[in-house]
Amino acid sequence: MTESPGDYRLTILEGVNRGLKLLCANPDIIVDVGDKRIYCAGAIAQAYTEAGGTSLYFGKPHSPIYELAYTRLAATTGRRIDADRILCIGDGINTDIRGGVAEDLDTLFITGGLAASEINETNGKPNERELASFIANHKLSPTFAISGLR
Repeated sequence: MTESPGDYRLTILEGVNRGLKLLCANPDIIVDVGDKRIYCAGAIAQAYTEAGGTSLYFGKPHSPIYELAYTRLAATTGRRIDADRILCIGDGINTDIRGGVAEDLDTLFITGGLAASEINETNGKPNERELASFIANHKLSPTFAISGLR
C-alpha cells in the first residue's frame, strides 16, 4: 500500500540481468483503493521494461483477457455473447477504456475515479469541456461517460 516501483529496483535489476520475463496480469499503473491512490502491477512491469527487461501483459487493455472473458461468458451462458450486449466499465482510460475500444465494445468511462482531478463534475455530470479535452489528449472516444456509479 506504500511501495513505489523504485522500491523494487534491485529485484527488477536482478530479473533483467538473469534474462527473466515478467508476467503482468494487471497492467494498471495506478489504482484507487478507497481514498488512497497506489501503484499497481503495471507500474512494476513498466519499470522492468524500462530497465531493459521483457514484460508480457495479459490484462486490460490487451486482447487475451477479452478472449478469456468471452470464453467464460460462453461457458456460463452456453453461447457466445454478442459484442453489442457487452459494456466495459471503468475509470482507467488507458486500460479499461482503451481495451474496450480496441475490442470494438461499448465503454462507460467513470470520470470521478483516476481522472477526477482533471474532469470536474458540473450539475452531477462530467464537465463537457474538460471531458472532451481529456479524451482528445488520450486519443480515445468512450461510448459513454459518467462522473460515478451510485
